[in-house]
Amino acid sequence: MILEMLPRFHLAEFPTPIHYLESFSKAFNGPAIFMKRDDVTLLGMGGNKTRKLEFLIGEAMKQEKDTLVTAGGLQSNHCRLTAAAARKAGLSCHLVLNGEKPEIPNGNLLLDKIFGANVHYCDRKDRDRRLSQVAEDLVAVGKKPYVIPVGGSNSIGSVGYVVAMLELETQLKDMHIKPDAIVFATSSGGTQAGLTLGAKITNFSGQVIGISIDQTKTGDEPFLPILTEIANTTAQRIGSHIQLVEEDFSLNCDYLGAGYAMPGDIEFNAIRDLAQHEGILLGPVYTARAMGGLIDLIQKEYFTKDQTILFWHTGGTPELFAWANEL
Repeated sequence: MILEMLPRFHLAEFPTPIHYLESFSKAFNGPAIFMKRDDVTLLGMGGNKTRKLEFLIGEAMKQEKDTLVTAGGLQSNHCRLTAAAARKAGLSCHLVLNGEKPEIPNGNLLLDKIFGANVHYCDRKDRDRRLSQVAEDLVAVGKKPYVIPVGGSNSIGSVGYVVAMLELETQLKDMHIKPDAIVFATSSGGTQAGLTLGAKITNFSGQVIGISIDQTKTGDEPFLPILTEIANTTAQRIGSHIQLVEEDFSLNCDYLGAGYAMPGDIEFNAIRDLAQHEGILLGPVYTARAMGGLIDLIQKEYFTKDQTILFWHTGGTPELFAWANEL
């Protein structure tokens, strides 16, 4: 592989820690639960997108770009971290956010403003067109934009989670832990593609289970082909001969609830349970839905008491402040 040869811009301190959730594990009388803390990746209040952005910004700087342009929802964790990373790299940042401009920004949107990002609001149906238009407008005034896809989920960003799996391999050996499964939130695909490819590279023997936040296996845009495409183009990028097929991905779509960014009881209960047992916070859109799914799977005895589970905390806690009334 050629991982060390790929352009990369340092944004955080790795490895992120792994913590044993002793009280939480006992509370649900289930398997031993460990947590990989990508919510504490220092930059911009933390989150998994930092890993992807190290390689995306590395590529942008290699191409001598001066402005990052990306898109997401009004409370996008990816956009918040892109704005923070841009400042650290000395780049400008434009964010295309689907939603109406609020009277008072809070959560991630407040942080976008503090990081000095230029925010463009639009309807969800117009987001892709607006993203292209913002980039074209920047070129017209002499800027050099680098467009990052939603979630940073392409073959460049996904490299960050192949590296993360190599990082995890060393940690598990040092801690003498052999997880039966890794459980995490999945949405735009880059994290799951990178972890699944990394699991193949490291010969990880457990399951790699993505709890879907908004994607499905069927419909107009089934998710498994997207995951397969990202993983295989990532393998090509790093010089790996591994090629994955749809059956290599474990995708659980049982916890979609009311839809994306519509948390309900399963998410709010998971937030309270983890906070009150471990003093650790979850984000209401991604990690709380994934943790709620894990709790439900434990209660349904999908996992046995003698197993070991690693929950990969991908961040998102600043979103909590946008759901203060519900919490």
